[in-house]
Amino acid sequence: MSDPRGATDPVDERRESIRRFVGYGKRLGYSALLVAIAAFVLGAITDFPAWTVTVVTIGLVVSCIALPGAIVFGYGIRAAEREERGAARRP
Repeated sequence: MSDPRGATDPVDERRESIRRFVGYGKRLGYSALLVAIAAFVLGAITDFPAWTVTVVTIGLVVSCIALPGAIVFGYGIRAAEREERGAARRP
């Protein structure tokens, strides 16, 4: 947030930076999961060639690495903003 004098809050800047990385992490994780599911379906139709097993495994590993941190940090940012709004309402 910026004040009338044009200064920005460093906490808000940091939060926005984390929010950007959370978006990238979620996009990467869910995309990898989608690729893994598509490769699994394709593999099930074609008797699981070796490349489909490899793609499924890599997709699941990437998803398991990218998603948990992104989800937890996303919840953390939302909780901090909710707490900040609640503190602003209290006298």
